[in-house]
Amino acid sequence: MNVITKSVQLPDGRTITIETGKVAKQADGSVVLRMNNTVLLATVCAAKDAVPGTDFMPLQVDYREQYSAAGRFPGGFTKREGKAGDNEILTSRLVDRVLRPLFPSNYHAEVYVNVMLLSADGVDQPDALAGFAASAALACSDIPFECPISEVRVARVNGEYVIDPTTEQMKHADMDIMVGASAENIMMVEGEMKEVSEQDLLGALKAAMDAIKPMCELQTELSKELGTDVKREYDHEVNDEELRERMNKELYQPAYDITKQALEKHARAEAFEKILSDFKEKFFEERKATAAESDEAPAISDDEYDAMMDRYYHDVERDAMRRCILDEGIRLDGRKTDEIRPIWCEVSPLPMPHGSSIFTRGETQSLSTCTLGTKLDEKLVDDVLDRGYMKFLLHYNFPPFCTGEAKAQRGVGRREIGHGHLAWRALKDMIPSDFPYTVRLVSQILESNGSSSMATVCAGTLALMDAGVPIKKPVSGIAMGLIKNPGEDKYAVLSDILGDEDHLGDMDFKTTGTRDGLTATQMDIKCDGLSFDILEKALMQAKAGREHILNCITDTMAEPRAELKPHVPRIVAFEIPKEFIGAVIGPGGKIIQQMQEDTGATITIDEEDGVGKVQVSAPDKDSIDAAIRKIKAIVAVPEVGEVYEGTVRSIMPYGCFVEIMPGKDGLLHISEIDWKRLETVEEAGLKEGDKINVKLLEIDPKTGKYKLSHRVLIPKPEGYVERERRPRGDRGERGDRRERGERGDRRERGERGDRHSDRHGDRNNHHRNFQGGQQPAGNVNEVPADNEPKDFSDLLDHSLDID
Repeated sequence: MNVITKSVQLPDGRTITIETGKVAKQADGSVVLRMNNTVLLATVCAAKDAVPGTDFMPLQVDYREQYSAAGRFPGGFTKREGKAGDNEILTSRLVDRVLRPLFPSNYHAEVYVNVMLLSADGVDQPDALAGFAASAALACSDIPFECPISEVRVARVNGEYVIDPTTEQMKHADMDIMVGASAENIMMVEGEMKEVSEQDLLGALKAAMDAIKPMCELQTELSKELGTDVKREYDHEVNDEELRERMNKELYQPAYDITKQALEKHARAEAFEKILSDFKEKFFEERKATAAESDEAPAISDDEYDAMMDRYYHDVERDAMRRCILDEGIRLDGRKTDEIRPIWCEVSPLPMPHGSSIFTRGETQSLSTCTLGTKLDEKLVDDVLDRGYMKFLLHYNFPPFCTGEAKAQRGVGRREIGHGHLAWRALKDMIPSDFPYTVRLVSQILESNGSSSMATVCAGTLALMDAGVPIKKPVSGIAMGLIKNPGEDKYAVLSDILGDEDHLGDMDFKTTGTRDGLTATQMDIKCDGLSFDILEKALMQAKAGREHILNCITDTMAEPRAELKPHVPRIVAFEIPKEFIGAVIGPGGKIIQQMQEDTGATITIDEEDGVGKVQVSAPDKDSIDAAIRKIKAIVAVPEVGEVYEGTVRSIMPYGCFVEIMPGKDGLLHISEIDWKRLETVEEAGLKEGDKINVKLLEIDPKTGKYKLSHRVLIPKPEGYVERERRPRGDRGERGDRRERGERGDRRERGERGDRHSDRHGDRNNHHRNFQGGQQPAGNVNEVPADNEPKDFSDLLDHSLDID
């Protein structure tokens, strides 16, 4: 077993180790990457031959996270990993976008790159290491590949650039950029920022390049040591150089002429296709005539020639478009290099969504809707290293009809997830953290010829403002392109690129931001030797374009609506003390469910930062007010001297228990019901469920029990004389009661004793029921109804001992 281990240090001293030759040895290439407790396995396998007729690079990158890596069970019924989650798809795309341009253009064998997270403690972020691991696996194989690459995350923490920051450091960062590059050239950039300047972004890219270079050098050393620097031979294309040269001579000028006509998308495509179809028709007629004169079978079939001509003509179109821009400054639609296509916007095109907008830029159009929901609408995130809830969602849909394609619409693909994520990053920090609603934006792309993700950002801004979301600032976005031929100093930076300019150009550089700075970016570079001077020019030209688009947005709607639309559910958020959360929820949710049933409102409570965060939502204000009143009644503390309208909850021989607030009961003693003496509570006409006004006389400082009175709220009868209460100071004489011999035989009075036992059993049962939530009475000493003292003052003395 030939195990080779190499390591590289990050600027802060942390070490990344690459090991090969120990596991997964049957793959074409495999490595185990480790940084502290984070471990990734990367493998690569390639088919020996290409599938006949393939004219593209069939690369598949899959990044997967195992729940066991963090010592967790997967959720769901099956308790096992299923299809890739959004974060796994996004990481796969980051790796794919860097690797794909570095395979030879004539290499068409299927290549599968798999990166698997095996161990993670949540300190270091594994997605930043996936690109390094994937490239190292390729370096350990003989699969044709131009040069090693790596990826790093760059964050700015307290003004300093940090490479591959920890999860804790990211909490204090104002920039999160993922950069993929070779030792010499940047290949991919994606990330989000908190309104930083273009110069700050350039500084992050330079810091990334300094960290990536030693990682690429390590892979070159590893490849040489393994002997895989010599790649396998392949022959995946049949070519005819004479045909290539002929097509270039005959078709270049017609293609150039079409380029200068500034046709719309479909007309231009049809014109280009006619040039090729006419040439094919002519070519195959000549070939047929030549074959009739020869008895030999042709070495190359008609199908192979057909595929060849498609490839060669693509290069002719590419060269014509590029030379027209570089030499004459004329783009496919006739614009100048820094010119933005015509824009029109509209808000509230749809009556029922909470917010809606249409944003159209040239032949790209997004219809976006905004929906406002409650806390119950938040998205549960249950990834391996990320568990929580999302309050802002953005979904992007790209139906086939938006490009005029006649095909069925399938499920959401990687493209939709990636484009939607970029727009989500652009807008998410503009929504105030204390906004109580859950927000969902949906972008339906209705037309596409250019950047639909940037159209989503612009339409999303308008839809948010139309819904009344108090966003901090409007956001706009633009896609930039680049034309630069190898070996030439001449280049052109293109603003607001078309689809063909993206496909045939050298760069797709998207930036989003407010008037005060960048919020997100995504860049794919297809050429070598892109200098920082060119990047800076592209960034500044993009800034001017973004500001122009932002003016169009604010001309349509300058600021968010002051009021929500009438059919938006209203939400009121407030806080309650932590100790009252259980009281509001009740046993098994009984109280909160009853409040929701009574009021028609939706109530949610979460404990955050030591307090209870309450949200009450309902279609109308009355329902919200009713629910708030009930909640505040529960959390309110009764005050001595206040009068409450209570509900009689239970009747006892010595009085009744009255609920003065939800969950708060007090004793209304029989002597406090009326000024006249009552033998039973029923004499007052009270029964369970009755409403009665009572005054809170006293709160016992030891037990917290409430003493109530109703009689103080009614007029005192004329001539009423308060009975003198028996003095309670010296009770020594009562200690001699055992000397009363005649009553010393009480144990023999069986019937009386049985009743005494029954009474104590009832009292104990009453106390247990209260603890279980079934009886709102306190723990009191009962006075048997059949043995009430003749002098009522005895009962008063006795009652003062208990409440």
